[in-house]
Amino acid sequence: MAAPVNRLQRAAFFFATYGVLAALSLWFAYELRFAGPEEMTIGERQAAEAYMYVQRPMVLLWLIPLKVLLLGAWGQFRGVFYYFRLPDALRMGFALAAATALAFLLPSLIGSGNPAQAFSVPRGVTLVDFNLSLVLFVGFRVSIRALRERFWSKQQAAQGVVERIAIVGAGQVGAQLVSELMSRLGHGIEPVCFLDDDVAKHDLHIHGVPVIGAPERMPELAEKYGITEIILALPASAVRRIREVSALASASNLRVLVVPSMSELAGGRVRASDIRPISVEDILGREPAKLDDEAIDAMVKGRTVLVTGAGGSIGSELSRQLAARSPARLILLDQCEVLLYQAEQELIAAGAGALITPIVGDVTDVDRMRDVFVRFKPELVLHAAAHKHVPMMESQPSEALKNNVLGTEIVARLAAEHGAAKFVLISSDKAVNPTNVMGASKRLAERVVRAMQAQSGGKTSFLAVRFGNVLGSSGSVIPMFRRQIDAGGPVTVTHPEVKRYFMTIPEAVGLVLQSATLGSGGDILVLEMGQPLKIIDVARQLIELSGLRPDIDIEIRIIGLRPGEKLVEELQYEGEQYRPTEHPRVFRFVADHAPQDSSEALVGRVRALLPLERQACKQGMRDLVPEYVPFAE
Repeated sequence: MAAPVNRLQRAAFFFATYGVLAALSLWFAYELRFAGPEEMTIGERQAAEAYMYVQRPMVLLWLIPLKVLLLGAWGQFRGVFYYFRLPDALRMGFALAAATALAFLLPSLIGSGNPAQAFSVPRGVTLVDFNLSLVLFVGFRVSIRALRERFWSKQQAAQGVVERIAIVGAGQVGAQLVSELMSRLGHGIEPVCFLDDDVAKHDLHIHGVPVIGAPERMPELAEKYGITEIILALPASAVRRIREVSALASASNLRVLVVPSMSELAGGRVRASDIRPISVEDILGREPAKLDDEAIDAMVKGRTVLVTGAGGSIGSELSRQLAARSPARLILLDQCEVLLYQAEQELIAAGAGALITPIVGDVTDVDRMRDVFVRFKPELVLHAAAHKHVPMMESQPSEALKNNVLGTEIVARLAAEHGAAKFVLISSDKAVNPTNVMGASKRLAERVVRAMQAQSGGKTSFLAVRFGNVLGSSGSVIPMFRRQIDAGGPVTVTHPEVKRYFMTIPEAVGLVLQSATLGSGGDILVLEMGQPLKIIDVARQLIELSGLRPDIDIEIRIIGLRPGEKLVEELQYEGEQYRPTEHPRVFRFVADHAPQDSSEALVGRVRALLPLERQACKQGMRDLVPEYVPFAE
């Protein structure tokens, strides 16, 4: 019974408060309209007194309930009293305008000018009443909110440490952030000033917070304003500026935080005040690639799509982006039930629960995979299932061959048998002139896909998409660096000259889907990865982003290349021809010769290697992949 009682109490409170405000407004409207100068004639004074003392009490009896009821109809009883924003003010204005319109029209219907009639309110009174009501109602609610934020929030803030912060970026996101922080000072964050490159905004105020200048003024923030942190409210595309501002903050001993992107804010998943520490993805990322959404939607919408390895870093992001493009059914397959469950729950939370079907299964299990294809008949297959950890696969090459090569052949063959329109293999730059088992197995998987294309008779298009490291993926160097920094170091780097290509997971997956719309059967598509970065430089930047100093607070230790590692990865091997595509970040490589072996023959030779001892297995792989140079143990 508590909830109904609370609702009744809240309604009674609103009714009483709004009733008093409406009465005051109407009372003073009559006073302003009829309280004339002393030199009024006797007739004018008698008419004025009749309106104020005869008609006004009667009008109060019906106009006040009308206003309150209309305010309730426009949702003014459902909100929390001290939360009041522009949409609430607009709804309140519409309700008061409706009450005024009714009061304005009644004299035309009944006859105006008679003080003895309760429904013939003078039009001058209705107009004055509307303006007074708007000022009183909105002003009262705004005052309650301002008083609460000023006194209650400060009282809450005083109970803990208050961080004084500067916001870099006085745009829409920055303004929204300040609004939320000012209304929740109890969270211990006080916005002190803005920094922005736009000179036109300098010396202006946003929600009472001044824009003091460009980010280059950062060195004086701590001493002059007592600021300890800065929050970046910059667009994700401004990567170069984010790097520069982060470097300035680091030099000024200021901690750097970031605001969620506009896409996250627009999606309603986060608030502007859900700030987080800046990550290496923010400073190593690139301007987001522009995708041909119409082409990708046409490929996905209304079709059954299968994603293997759906619980992994790439597979789960593929699932997220595919679910947003309205497939008829999205099949999520992974052999790890824990990762699959996590991916499933995330998609359910995003509202895609009706689209997805999670399946625990191993791509090397022919019967299980055949059952999936018979039941669902996927039209688009994205094959992301793979063993990818380089050092681990070096010690067990037969497992890499089994999963990466035989699993690929099983899924690709079933895709052809059941008439899938397209099969896309997620490959790796480590497949180019491989020096490790993982890369050699991926190269063999690419050859299986090309051989399947030669045999499929054109019903299914088989292609592979090759790219390098993705930031933050499972087993990548960035999460390992974070764990080492959290533990106090040392941060271990294999070699001071080792370089890797990097891109973010969402960008890589978006370009994989774009590649699937561009590739013809038999193509190997390569994503533009930018310039390779030195791993030791990435380690230094990550340490600095944590507010620490490389080689002073956190040691960087060189431990030597691990088995199978290269100094620099490659994206093209000898004999591949370069061809452009319609997208500037997707390239096409096609070998200048047809596949030498059928997929069955190639798989047969791979199967023969599985029982062999480790070194013999690697030597057999070298016979199959001549460009493979095994690591010398």
